Amino acid sequence: MIKEFAAGSTILVDKPLEWTSFDVVNKLRWHLRKKIGVKKLKVGHAGTLDPLATGLLVICIGKHTKHINDLMVGDKTYTGKFLLGKTTPSYDLESEFNEEFPIDHISDEMFEQVRQGFIGEQDQVPPIFSAKQVNGKRAYDLARAGEEVELKANRITINDFKIETSNLPEVSFEVTCSKGTYIRSIANDFGLKLKSGATLIELRRTKSGEQNIENSKSVEEWIEFIEDSPL
Repeated sequence: MIKEFAAGSTILVDKPLEWTSFDVVNKLRWHLRKKIGVKKLKVGHAGTLDPLATGLLVICIGKHTKHINDLMVGDKTYTGKFLLGKTTPSYDLESEFNEEFPIDHISDEMFEQVRQGFIGEQDQVPPIFSAKQVNGKRAYDLARAGEEVELKANRITINDFKIETSNLPEVSFEVTCSKGTYIRSIANDFGLKLKSGATLIELRRTKSGEQNIENSKSVEEWIEFIEDSPL
């Protein structure tokens, strides 16, 4: 019954590329409100994904929105790709490449040493193109306006970090990390530690706490479920 579903549910959505997390929330809320005939309905997400990322987005509906903070606490797992030898101001493809670096000096031993160096607890500086608040404004708004942005480091933990380097200059990765970790910053720091540069060119979240991407549905599948469900 869709009214019971709207009263309190937690669902898993496979967020499509170039959608914001709010786009997903807004789309599903609109269809639910239309289906059950209400003007207001609480819908929220537990853990934002950047527009250029795909994958697991945990959506809370109705009274389940009270559990959003609890659902955000668990570790996250991501897969994706870094591009070695180039950087952007945003550390991903949101902005244009602005610098190039050599990569011929990077050996398998360097890759392994740097990979191992990421594992464990550490301080991480978020990208200036992030939603962090700086004097009441979003850091990315200040960065896009050309203003200087200085962000404080966060304490994070990387529990596992796997890389595949057989298709250079692209490096495939899988990382399991704590809440608040910026994969774009890992990409940038990865390049720096290799005495080169790197940019995040692909990102997909596959796990969030106990939730897994394998149990998710696309936005279209959830809309179909809403439309086809009895009141």
